[in-house]
Amino acid sequence: MTDDLSEARTAMASIAMLKDYDGPIERLGGLTNLVYRLGTHCLRVPGKGTEEYIDRANEAVAAKEAAKAGVSPEVLFADAKSGLMVTRFIDGTETMTPDAFRSRKGSPARAGEAFRKLHTSGAVFPFRFDLFEMIDDYLGILSTKDVALPDGYHDVVAEAETIRAALAAHPAVLAPCHCDPLCENFLDTQARMWIVDWEYSGMNDPMWDLGDLSVEGEFNTAQDDEMMQAYFSRTPTSAENGRMVIYKAMCDLLWTLWGLIQLANENPAEDFRAYADGRFARCKKLMADPAFAGHVDAVRAG
Repeated sequence: MTDDLSEARTAMASIAMLKDYDGPIERLGGLTNLVYRLGTHCLRVPGKGTEEYIDRANEAVAAKEAAKAGVSPEVLFADAKSGLMVTRFIDGTETMTPDAFRSRKGSPARAGEAFRKLHTSGAVFPFRFDLFEMIDDYLGILSTKDVALPDGYHDVVAEAETIRAALAAHPAVLAPCHCDPLCENFLDTQARMWIVDWEYSGMNDPMWDLGDLSVEGEFNTAQDDEMMQAYFSRTPTSAENGRMVIYKAMCDLLWTLWGLIQLANENPAEDFRAYADGRFARCKKLMADPAFAGHVDAVRAG
C-alpha cells in the first residue's frame, strides 16, 4: 500500500523551493487534485485524467492575474507541463461549505465583493469560457468513454437553445471569471473572501460566477439578494437577476457532464454517478419552474 503522502513527496523533489522542506505535510481537500499544506506553502498535484480538459498554461496565467487583483494567494511556482503549482498558504481562513455560507454572517456579501474585485480588475485571462462550446467538448470526450448520459440530456440541451438566444440578445461584456465557484474554493477570514483554484477560469459573462456560486452554496433568496446587492452596490435589475438565475440551470447542465467524465476516469473522491444525476435533476426542476420563463424573458428584453 502506497503512502498517502507519496505524491506530495515525489512532486516536492522536482520543485527547487520545496525539495529540502522537512516540515509537516498536511493533506487538504480536493475533488480532482491532491492539495497539501507545507508550512507557509500550498502544493497542488494535478489529478488523474485532468489533462484531458484542463489547460494548465491558461490556469497559471489566470491564477497569477487573480493574485494581482488581490482575490487569490500569491503564485510561487507553476509548471504548465506537469500541472504542479505552489501558492502562498493563507492562515486564519475557513474553507467554505453551504453550511458555512449560512452560518458565517455576511459571507454571501463578501463573496459578491470578491467577485466584483475580480471582474473589474481589468485582467485578461487566456481562455474564453463558452458554455455551449464546453458542453459540446465534454460530450465529445464522453463519446469515447463507456458512460451513459442521464435520460433526456440531449432534449434539455435542445431546450437550452431558447436560453442561448435570450443571452445572445444582449451579449455580456466579458470579464475575468473564476467559472467554477465551488464553496470549497472560497476561503473566508470574516473580513474578506479569498478565491482559489483557477482551472476552469476564463473570460465569461460575470453573472455565471454568481449563479454558479448560488447553486454550489445552496443559497436561498435572501442569500442571493445579499450577494447581488454587495456585487452591484445597488439592487440588480430584472435582467441582471435573470442572467444569474439562468446560469444556475446552465451550470448544472454543464457540470453534469463534468461529473460523468470523473466517473469515467474512476475518480474515487465522490459518487460521481449520483453527482451527475443530481445535477441534471436540479437543472430540469429549475427550468420547469414557471418563474424561470419570466427570467428568460427579462434577459431577452434586457
